[in-house]
Amino acid sequence: MTARPERKFIFLINPISGNKTKTNLRKLVLDAAAKQKLAAIVLPTVASGDYSFVEERINEEDYTDIIICGGDGSVNQVIAALRHLSVNFGIIPLGSGNGLALSANIPKATTKAIDLALKGKARFVDGYLVNDRFACMLVGLGFDAKVAHDFARQPGRGLLTYTQQTLKNYFTATTYPFDILVHDQVIQTDAFFISIANSNQFGNQFTIAPQASLNDGLLDIVLVPKMNKAILPFALIQQVNSGKIKSQPDETPNTIQYFQTPKLQIRNRGNAPLHIDGEPVESDSHLQITIIPRAFKLIQPED
Repeated sequence: MTARPERKFIFLINPISGNKTKTNLRKLVLDAAAKQKLAAIVLPTVASGDYSFVEERINEEDYTDIIICGGDGSVNQVIAALRHLSVNFGIIPLGSGNGLALSANIPKATTKAIDLALKGKARFVDGYLVNDRFACMLVGLGFDAKVAHDFARQPGRGLLTYTQQTLKNYFTATTYPFDILVHDQVIQTDAFFISIANSNQFGNQFTIAPQASLNDGLLDIVLVPKMNKAILPFALIQQVNSGKIKSQPDETPNTIQYFQTPKLQIRNRGNAPLHIDGEPVESDSHLQITIIPRAFKLIQPED
């Protein structure tokens, strides 16, 4: 019988963080690993998304676990760059939304998240492609992407800033024209936004797709069509609370659609803004979106 390889950890930490939590994080993770008699090093995250230097360390020194200390944007970049390797991924949630961590029930408390990363087991979860771009948990077209683009330009981050940008955009929100091809059916609609989810989270504990699962091989699509903005929040809350889900969309006017599919195409006729895992990205006129079953292994609490 081949002996199970010793787990070795790389913690990726933002080197320019200015808050106390991240300032102390290097010592916290290394002390916790040492207490468990586990090998661990700390390397920096990089804004470019080029993690070839981490891949070299994995290949040369047999590191088995990559722990991402940050938010959904950092999680997306690291997993996209390294998911082709045979490694486990973990998350210490330190971002503004932390949608994937919340969906996977990873503790928000830093010390508990570190303990889980060092002791927990990894399970396969799905990812998906938006044309050639990788997504872990949530893609948005329209209103929420506009909020993400405006939020990224603000000097401050956090829930308060995000809420301010959401309210500001709500009062000026417009709809965008889309053609959606799913299950050989074409839906033409004007919508405030379309969310393509692999998790049930927008982030900050706001559930957008109640039935979404990280490993069911399906994408959860939420389409919010043109309607009176005075009733829109209530309609969305009613849909989220009901959790009603369909195998395919219908064309009932002014009704929020919530359905599942392994793939779909969207013609973005109005050049609606786009975000991938909360990070604003350049939009496309045509989007091919396809699930990747068992895309990577994520350290999570036991069911």
